[in-house]
Amino acid sequence: MTAEQTPAPANPSRRTLGVMLLLTVLSAVLVLTAAGRTWAEGRAGTLDVSVSGGRISELPGGLALVGLAAAVAVFAVRGVGRLAVGALTLLAGLGVAAASVAGAGDTAALDAEAARKLALTGSTATEVAHSAWPWVALVGGLLLALAGLLTLRYGRGWPAMGSRYEAPTRKAPAKTDTPGDLWKALDRGEDPTAV
Repeated sequence: MTAEQTPAPANPSRRTLGVMLLLTVLSAVLVLTAAGRTWAEGRAGTLDVSVSGGRISELPGGLALVGLAAAVAVFAVRGVGRLAVGALTLLAGLGVAAASVAGAGDTAALDAEAARKLALTGSTATEVAHSAWPWVALVGGLLLALAGLLTLRYGRGWPAMGSRYEAPTRKAPAKTDTPGDLWKALDRGEDPTAV
């Protein structure tokens, strides 16, 4: 194979953009799936009680959605705006991770569920067991933070929406002295009659 026949290497900026998008979607799937699953279960008297990650803390699911929105926003902004989106994604990922670790051993929501089921204020759950779902959410949060770091590091080189998606600006009409100038202005998309 000659040098002319070797395929050109993939554009590293597009590759890192693809990795960032993949990490963001994967992290959102992990976090949102984990938030809907049972994180803690126990007993309240003779009744079984359990709570999902979303009942323990709504923060991981909400921050995962922020991360998804930031992945879309990356295409709409450039320069400093893209750095801000990367920082927001990084912070959202770290927030998911922190909330997941905090919720991994939390029993307050389970105790509240036990009190609700027994209709007795101050009831607590016994025989408490925690699942692995908070740790799945933690992994999702770390992946989201990594997506934010990629955006901060490589985001300036990523493609953005073209200028055709930007708001149109009003151009000053060209001076039209002759009928030919009027036609040329119309061809350029200008209104020669505008004042």
